[in-house]
Formats: sequence, C-alpha cells, structure tokens
Amino acid sequence: MNRKLLIAIVIILVLLVILIALNLKKSKGSATSLSSLLAEAKTLEIKNNFLEARAVYQKLIADFSNSSEVMNWQKKTEELNLRLLFSPAITPKSILYEIKPGDTLTKIANKFKTTADLIKKSNNLTDDKILPGRKIKVWTAPFSIIVDKSQNTLILKTDEEIMKTYIVSTGKNNSTPTGNFKITNKLINPTWFKAGTVVPAGSPENILGSRWLGFDLPGYGLHGTNEPQSLGKQVTQGCVRLSNPDIEELYTIIPEGTEVTITD
Repeated sequence: MNRKLLIAIVIILVLLVILIALNLKKSKGSATSLSSLLAEAKTLEIKNNFLEARAVYQKLIADFSNSSEVMNWQKKTEELNLRLLFSPAITPKSILYEIKPGDTLTKIANKFKTTADLIKKSNNLTDDKILPGRKIKVWTAPFSIIVDKSQNTLILKTDEEIMKTYIVSTGKNNSTPTGNFKITNKLINPTWFKAGTVVPAGSPENILGSRWLGFDLPGYGLHGTNEPQSLGKQVTQGCVRLSNPDIEELYTIIPEGTEVTITD
C-alpha cells in the first residue's frame, strides 16, 4: 500500500470518528434538553404557572415531534388550556374587567359574547351577586367547534387554537348532517320528545343526558348520553353525543351563536 493511500485512509477514519462523536454529543444534548424541559413543565404545573407550563409542552411538541410522547404532551396542553380557562389567571385571550353599576353577569357575558357560567367558574363565584368596582376575568376570544364524523371527534377551538379534543358519537347510516351551523338554544336536563311521547329528564330512557346545545337546524344538536359506552361510534339518530361531564363542560364554555362545522 502506497503512502498517499494510507494517509487518505487515516484521514477518512479520523473524520468518521469526529462525525460519530458529534452525533453522540448532539443526541446526548437532545436527551438532556428533553428531560430538562419535562422537569421544567412539571415544576411550573406544581407552582400553578399554567400559562408557562403550557408553553413548555408546546415547545416539546415542536422540538421533538417524532417522540412517542407527543400525544401525551398534547393532552397535557389541552388539560392546561382548560385549567387556564377556568382559573382567574389573565391570558392573552381574556381581560380584567371592572364591574360597573347596573352590571349583571348576563349583561357582561352578552357584551363580550361569552357565558355567565364561564365568568362565574373562572372567578370562583358561588352565586350571581357582583359588586361595582370589583375586577373579574372575562374571556373575550370567540369559540368554535369542529366535528369530524370519520374520527368521531369534536374539537373546541378559540380563534385558531385548539383548546380541547372530545370523543363523540355521530349518526348511524351517515345521518349526522354536514355543513356549518350555529348553537341557538341551550337546555339543562332536557326533556326528550320521542315519536309523540315525552321522556322526562333523568329517565333511564332519556338519551339526551344532562345538557342540550341545539343547532339552527331543528332537531339536531350536541347532547349528553345515558350510554357512555357508545362514544366513539356512529350510533346516534343524527345528533352529536358526548359524555355528560363533557357536554356540561361545553355548556359552561360556549355561548349561543357559537359556530359548529361538521365534516365527513
């Protein structure tokens, strides 16, 4: 073997060693970064710094998109979204509003296109009494809903941000209509009018569950269920069915007028 060839081989081997070392260093750095971000997120959660914790989970999703933990991080992000929504913490999508003489929760809710229930929950109010001069958190960003029939999911969004994903049931034989609708009425413990008969709230035969959010298409809407085991399937008569805790959560959050888009 001539000297020039030997030198070339040595150079190649040295370069390979350097590349391997750099890759190992990069891999080690990524692992350290991932573990440090997870530790930071958990610490922030313990301190109830939900906004900062959510930002860390969003960074994890963006920086480690190939990780098998992405779905869990997304769930944590959505969990923190709701904790922020239901807490007094002010976010970029809410304001600190000073109550004025003559104000009521309903009046304030209508002004900012939110719900009185959400104002009460996010300010830890136990009743409808409010005093002028007090400052309260009011959510100001609009909500919207997207139902995907093929996946049996409902996505709650605010502006273009996903707040939470829910598992739902949709209509058998493709009976859930597609298109754009609006929530026009809201009922607590709805009565079910079934083929000329009246099934009262609380009856085991009442399939509407604990809440009803009706569309501007008569007879259709979002509602709870007395059959939670059916969620995730296409089994309804055309409406979108959620668990009772989930529909109660949505009932608190979304006002009449909220847009609902249903896709195949």
